[in-house]
Amino acid sequence: MGAATAAYGVAVLVRPALMARPCGLDDGDGSVPAPAALLIRAMGVRDAAIGIAMMAAKDRSVRRAVTACRVVADLGDAVLFGTQLSEPAMRRKAAAVAGGWGALCVAAGLASEGSRGRSTRGRR
Repeated sequence: MGAATAAYGVAVLVRPALMARPCGLDDGDGSVPAPAALLIRAMGVRDAAIGIAMMAAKDRSVRRAVTACRVVADLGDAVLFGTQLSEPAMRRKAAAVAGGWGALCVAAGLASEGSRGRSTRGRR
């Protein structure tokens, strides 16, 4: 999930329309207004940084903390996009996508904890 998070962050940093279009934040011609592009790029930097930190985390407590940051960011995105976008259909879609990312990160974190716990029990 760290690699997917980082890749998505870089993708929207480079091409803000990837996020703007599904959220209805683009203009009629498909271009992204500068204020929206700025904020989307900031979110891209956030997601790229968190994704890289998720991949680099070797310590269990650091991995948990970074994954929790990702989940909280996704939940915040789900609430904000799900309540603030102008079109109800876009609100639902954006909230579902952001919430889905958060749920995937929770599941991946739990799976990682479970598999690491099983692999280290016999070594103690």
